[in-house]
Amino acid sequence: MTELIQTYWQYFLVGQYPDGPLGGLTLTLALAAGGLILAAPLGLALALARLSPWRILQRPVTALVYLVRGTPLLMVVFWAYFFLPSLTGHQTGQFSTMLGALVLFNAAYLAEIIRAGIEGLSRGQLDCARALGFTYLQAMWFIILPQVWRKMLPSLVNQFVATIKDTSLGYVIGLTEVSFIASQVNNQVLTKPTQVYFLLGLTYFILCFGLSRLAFWFERRHARRAPASATA
Repeated sequence: MTELIQTYWQYFLVGQYPDGPLGGLTLTLALAAGGLILAAPLGLALALARLSPWRILQRPVTALVYLVRGTPLLMVVFWAYFFLPSLTGHQTGQFSTMLGALVLFNAAYLAEIIRAGIEGLSRGQLDCARALGFTYLQAMWFIILPQVWRKMLPSLVNQFVATIKDTSLGYVIGLTEVSFIASQVNNQVLTKPTQVYFLLGLTYFILCFGLSRLAFWFERRHARRAPASATA
């Protein structure tokens, strides 16, 4: 195991970079972070549309969110990488395909996280803001969302954990994320598949378990602050 790490640690961490494309664990984290960050404004827009009083927005957005959440991510990756180019005549890159799929899925899940957070607040806050002259969007932006943000932090961290694991699906289109790199290392050494995939599993475990504990810490911190703010 030690010899394996000493020989391939750089390849496992960054792929062929700087002599080739970036890959490995760095690409996995970049994909997960990029997918979540880019999905945030879209998820917020979808959540506000779902909660809006205008049914012309509410119904199609609700249908879109349920459709995305009910479709396997792997199928979307296959469609985007293999099927769409046959229709458009334009081949999408591996990184952009995976990033686009992650943004779409994260936006749908973030929309539900944000919607649940907003609905968890008292309806009277929005009504009071509207009575003071705020528009719907102003009330959401200045009054509701700052409170929801603190409640959403544990769920956002958990969503980041799920996104890190979802990046492994890039393997099927040849994206050089960390699981693909592990398979290439295994093909080179041949005799150490147990060590290679144990190292891969340990990497995922350390990342996801550490982030899960962070989400738990956020949740407990919010639970301690909630009674104090209620009695203030």
